Amino acid sequence: MTERGRLVPLALAGAIVSISFAAIFFRLAAPTHPLIVAGTRLVIASALLAPFVLRAWRRGRLPSRVLQRAVICGLLYAVHFGTWVTSLTLTSVASSVTLVTATPLLLALLSFATGRDHPERRHWISIGLALVGLSFIGWADLSLSADALLGDGLALAGAAAMAFYLLLVRGLGEDLDVLGFGGVATAVGGAALFAAALALGVPIAWASPASLGWIAMSALVPQLIGHNLLTWSLRHAKPTAVGIATVGEPVGATFLAWAWLGERLGPVVAVGCAITLAAVILSLRRRPAPV
Repeated sequence: MTERGRLVPLALAGAIVSISFAAIFFRLAAPTHPLIVAGTRLVIASALLAPFVLRAWRRGRLPSRVLQRAVICGLLYAVHFGTWVTSLTLTSVASSVTLVTATPLLLALLSFATGRDHPERRHWISIGLALVGLSFIGWADLSLSADALLGDGLALAGAAAMAFYLLLVRGLGEDLDVLGFGGVATAVGGAALFAAALALGVPIAWASPASLGWIAMSALVPQLIGHNLLTWSLRHAKPTAVGIATVGEPVGATFLAWAWLGERLGPVVAVGCAITLAAVILSLRRRPAPV
């Protein structure tokens, strides 16, 4: 393992903490329309990353193959955030974040279909533990109302989009310019979400300055820190391993929703969080070096 590869567990831990704030910031941004919330987050992130895009372009770090994948990943960002932020208006934080982090299971299934990046044994164990833990978290908040079921379906669509995003990034190898790539992807994703909003007759407007402020926080912390750490980790780790780390998000988001928004945190949810956290720790545990 390279010296940078040894930093992957630390990078993923930082990513988990950062992305856990996303659902909270999105909830606090209400009642701004979900498409505007998601689009603004990506546009702000792209503006902050613009200097890195220019630097990468000048250094020849954005060849046509990378740019093509950045555009596709931007569209996947639009699907991921557009569906997920909408789901947060229809169901609880715990249910939405639990389902949107079904990514590692989808990645494991895709690895069999493509014959690449097969999960290691400990990753399968982690996935099993995570499914148990996430089931506890989601089941405690289960609702069969039409809105909640629609929200659950949208969250799963967001998970599928993120799974394909991780696979495409992994395919670019270790030479990927993370910040340059992220700048292009967020710009495309933001533009796609604003275009979708206009097509649906949704005005590009924010409910209040405070709402815009919370959206800006979602761009600074979960996006610029969390997602760029995830993208960097894909240069040194399998997509399944990175995907498993993201299931720590429901634990952090559930705790923050309890402490910040006053959402219920019962014993069943607490047990689910503990099991899920154990799955993430097992996945991040570094293998001993060969003797």
